[in-house]
Amino acid sequence: MLHRFKRAALLAALLLGVPTFALASVQTLDIRPKARPTQIASHAHEPSVRVASSNARFDLWIKAFRKKALKQGISGKTYDRAFRGVQYNSYVVEKDRNQSEFTKQIWEYLDTATSDTRVRNGKRALAKYGALLNRIEGEYGVDKEVVLAIWGLESAYGEQKGDLDVIESLATLAFDGRRAKFFEAQLIAALQILQSGDVRPRNMKGSWAGAMGHTQFIPTSYLAFAQDFTGDGRRDIWERNPADGLASTANYLKKHGWTKGQPWGLEVKLPNGFDYEQTSERVKKPVRAWRAMGVTTIDGKKLPNHGKASILLPAGAKGAAFLIFNNFHVIERYNTADAYVIAVGHLGDRIMGGKKIQTKWPRGEKALSFKQKKQMQRLLRRKGYEMEKIDGIVGPNTIAAIRAYQTSIGVKADGFATTDLLKQLRNR
Repeated sequence: MLHRFKRAALLAALLLGVPTFALASVQTLDIRPKARPTQIASHAHEPSVRVASSNARFDLWIKAFRKKALKQGISGKTYDRAFRGVQYNSYVVEKDRNQSEFTKQIWEYLDTATSDTRVRNGKRALAKYGALLNRIEGEYGVDKEVVLAIWGLESAYGEQKGDLDVIESLATLAFDGRRAKFFEAQLIAALQILQSGDVRPRNMKGSWAGAMGHTQFIPTSYLAFAQDFTGDGRRDIWERNPADGLASTANYLKKHGWTKGQPWGLEVKLPNGFDYEQTSERVKKPVRAWRAMGVTTIDGKKLPNHGKASILLPAGAKGAAFLIFNNFHVIERYNTADAYVIAVGHLGDRIMGGKKIQTKWPRGEKALSFKQKKQMQRLLRRKGYEMEKIDGIVGPNTIAAIRAYQTSIGVKADGFATTDLLKQLRNR
């Protein structure tokens, strides 16, 4: 999970972006590291790579950091054991620096994240661990399908938890300096975990960015939310038995406001002439208001009432529309990417027998690159639209600016960033 660090990545089999990092709330996926209980894009799905080498400056940094760690309560014995055999790992630095260049359209992401294979494996996991999941649901009040789906996305139901040395990865990234403050905090938290005795140094394995265990918790999230569900005195999210890892995820969601029985969202049908400026996470209405506007379920039925809701268009007016409830935002606390949240919710629904997304995606639409998205933001700013940052992240502020521009040129204000939109901005 991430603590809304707004960077995340998804590569490999999941291409998520990991509960470790969080993707920006966008239509195309920025494959970058984030920060959450885990870190978005299941980095755990990547093959183990260790390009470790002797580095005199890194060795000096380890000695210097020892003083900082001791001041924060880490014993010398814990520190020395943790760093025994640790070397500079250029692989994790390369991963950290190159994440922003990868983009995926939401349908490409969902094709993998909610594939028939992942659904099938989820049903097998439910059959095998149903009793455990029911106990966790009863204890924490979090629906088992969402816990199961997060598990499936983060580590392929425990099969791909990541096997890079977490201390080595975090120390390398802290030393590298690009996001030193964040990774130093994660490194201190990892040392605190080791000092607690929950895991041994070389058994603390995870992704290149430090996401760990069955559901890819980053160390600070582990300290805040990890659970000893087995009662053996250790919060072991790494062991083959997934009980502690799954309970930790349920606890995380509970603490962030999960409402049992409330869906994350559902696919809906919008009426002809619908006002697309109403489609935004920032626009919340009672379900009765959406009913009055002619919105129905995708099958044309009356919308169920689960409290105030918003309508989300992750691929613009040409793609699927979703009515999302508060639980959508709770999953966002695990990973801020809309695509990730939809994947979790939809995978959980499919595992429990739900239908595939019915609306066809605009698969011919090419994703904007990271550089193109930054260019789009610059052009919008030059035309007078409010743009807080030029960061290549198509979040709520950028979407609002796109909507305003679309309104000004008389097209549907769906807020979807496309290559045609970029061409229009360049030529006007």
